Amino acid sequence: MKQMVTNILFATDLSENSGHAMRNAASIAMATGAEIHVLHVNEPLSDDAKITMDMFILNEETRKTAAQRRHEMVRKVLAERQAKFWAQFEGEDAKIRDQVSSIEVTDGHPAEVILRRSVEMGCDLIVLGAHDHGFSHTFLGTVAKRVLRRSKIPTLIVPNPDEV
Repeated sequence: MKQMVTNILFATDLSENSGHAMRNAASIAMATGAEIHVLHVNEPLSDDAKITMDMFILNEETRKTAAQRRHEMVRKVLAERQAKFWAQFEGEDAKIRDQVSSIEVTDGHPAEVILRRSVEMGCDLIVLGAHDHGFSHTFLGTVAKRVLRRSKIPTLIVPNPDEV
């Protein structure tokens, strides 16, 4: 029988629940030998945020720099969260980190980017955490709903353990 899970796309929103979802992705990767691709998608700035930037940051170059710094800050937060996550593992379990083959931060509408990148990377499983309100409040976050509805591959939505 052909191995069914070889590439896992773990999409993170950098929330507290994302660590729990990452643990599930790592567990599946450990059991199957799959590679893990970590993805965070920065949502586009709202029109209000753009207008505010235009009002208070008059210099076009400074606005571009601010947008770049936003991207860099997200990369920094993702790197910190990943380091904290992987520090929990010892011995043989620590080797699962070697199965992380890519970490990407990009801009766009999260659901669309997650679905597109899963196809481009040849993933056969998407793992993401439920919105912080989880199943008890809104069932799923908007991004999770959109991914689940349109995904052509298995998708694991990991509920927040504190709300189950």
